[in-house]
Amino acid sequence: MPVAIALGALVMTLFGGWVAHHVTDRRHLILGLAGGLMLGVVGLDLLPEALHAAGEEVFGVPVALLCFVSGFLAAHALERLLAVRKAAHGMDPHERVPQVGLTAAVAMIVHSVMDGFAIGVAYQVGEQMAVAVAVAVIAHDFADGFNTYTITSLYGNARRKALLMLGADAVAPVVGAASTLLFTLPEHWLGIYLGFFGGVLLYLATSDILPEAHHEHPALTTLACTIAGAGFIWLVVAVAS
Repeated sequence: MPVAIALGALVMTLFGGWVAHHVTDRRHLILGLAGGLMLGVVGLDLLPEALHAAGEEVFGVPVALLCFVSGFLAAHALERLLAVRKAAHGMDPHERVPQVGLTAAVAMIVHSVMDGFAIGVAYQVGEQMAVAVAVAVIAHDFADGFNTYTITSLYGNARRKALLMLGADAVAPVVGAASTLLFTLPEHWLGIYLGFFGGVLLYLATSDILPEAHHEHPALTTLACTIAGAGFIWLVVAVAS
């Protein structure tokens, strides 16, 4: 049953990627929406869950928030190190690095595996819990597919690689759900992962996606898309709670 539910996440992921792939003449709106979806997922979904799962503190700070800051800094350090490397080879350090996009896409895929894992674990707890988690996962997997394709493409990767990452992201929830038949992940480690991934996602949204969206088209429609993206995640969380 968990695997069957995860197939719904697979379909929504592909649909999200299909939308990002075809709406090319409104790229700034796509990026604005993607930024809002990413901000919404981080602030309204990932961080609350991370704080709940890894609630203990280290020197007065929740472990989940330490991991969140670590994820943000890790993404920043990776991008800066790649920029320095390019500068050393006489390349433009501000040119987008394809490896960053691929790394972000891999992080999205790992996150999608955990989405499927969450469906499987929730189903073991009870059907009502499974339904709530499934609604949240399937709805925001549209954002996952949308963001996976957009991030991979934004950093200069070929369309073939973007589609490959999208396909892997679509299959990931099914793999995660199937894995719950074999083992379980302690709640503490799940919280640590969610906090770290939230930091990575926030860095990508605020340092690349949103600035790019408003660079050539500083329009109110782009801002409206960003707000709508965050609002959509809020609606998903409200329905699932």
